[in-house]
Amino acid sequence: MLGHVHVRRRKTLAVVVLAGGAVLLAACGAGTAAPDGPGGEASPASSTPAAATPDAGGFPLSVTTCGVETTVNAPPQRIVTIKSSATEMVLALGAGDRLAGTAFSDGAIPAELAGAAEPPVLAEKNPSAEAVLDLEPDLVYAGWESNLSADGAGERAMYADLGIATYVAPSACKGEYQPERLTFDLVFAEIEEMGAVLGEPEAAAALVAEQRTELEAVVPSDAGLSALWYSSGSDTPFVGAGIGAPQMILDAVGLDNVAGDVADTWTSLAWEAVAEREPDVIVLVDSAWNTAANKIEMLESNPVTAALPAVQEGRYLTVPFPATEAGVRNVGAVTDLAAQLAALEAGT
Repeated sequence: MLGHVHVRRRKTLAVVVLAGGAVLLAACGAGTAAPDGPGGEASPASSTPAAATPDAGGFPLSVTTCGVETTVNAPPQRIVTIKSSATEMVLALGAGDRLAGTAFSDGAIPAELAGAAEPPVLAEKNPSAEAVLDLEPDLVYAGWESNLSADGAGERAMYADLGIATYVAPSACKGEYQPERLTFDLVFAEIEEMGAVLGEPEAAAALVAEQRTELEAVVPSDAGLSALWYSSGSDTPFVGAGIGAPQMILDAVGLDNVAGDVADTWTSLAWEAVAEREPDVIVLVDSAWNTAANKIEMLESNPVTAALPAVQEGRYLTVPFPATEAGVRNVGAVTDLAAQLAALEAGT
């Protein structure tokens, strides 16, 4: 049963943890690795609660993400989120008071989403399974599939065995479950599904309606400009490719992605290849560990990129890192980038 984790379960866990993290994961999680590396998932069919007649609130509710089904019997009251996109989704749907802990923050929470009381921060990156379970959550919500893996916070099968629901952002699924191309309809679908999971369907519907209206109000540029989405890296840049959030956002702004021919969410692209494609503008992802200012300094000091007209003329747009992954900040990123681009085109 979901809800507060029973004390007996916690004592059982403690015995397993003492045997060592590897034993814990091996005994409780039998997932297979995703084709592209860490992030193995295992279907917890043997421990899924028996189906029951849904109540007026739509519970019990079963959802499947990345091929793993989870059933929640009631709105979760103790939620652990991993990645900013998951944390901000919970906050945006009005369930911030149910956050028991967060981890893997990609940046500061926007003022409009921040609450009076900040939930405990478990870790700068992936928390340990012990740290998560010590909070006795009834839902663990991850922004990346690899967050819930043997190399992350523990496999989903382990949590299922303990009666804890898990959810991974569908946009982050890998292998056969990876979306062919991220769209705003898929982003809105996650908002609505998470609204159902949290017992906040009305808040989700209102948020989607608001974001659709905002998105429809954006007038894409018709100047035919190309753009490089520069996320990270110095020797070889890591850039937005053709099927993920960067491509979705660039399309909405009216910019042609110079790496849009790569069928991936992000990709490495040599500086020589960037220079050959000569982007008209460069979108700089601003993060605490690699700021937009640092990226500009690197672009201007690299002989290959210093010769680019976009660099010489300072044709830069900036976007905060948390807005670059599928979630509630994508529409705002479109609005902001469109305004920056309009100002750039107007020479202001």
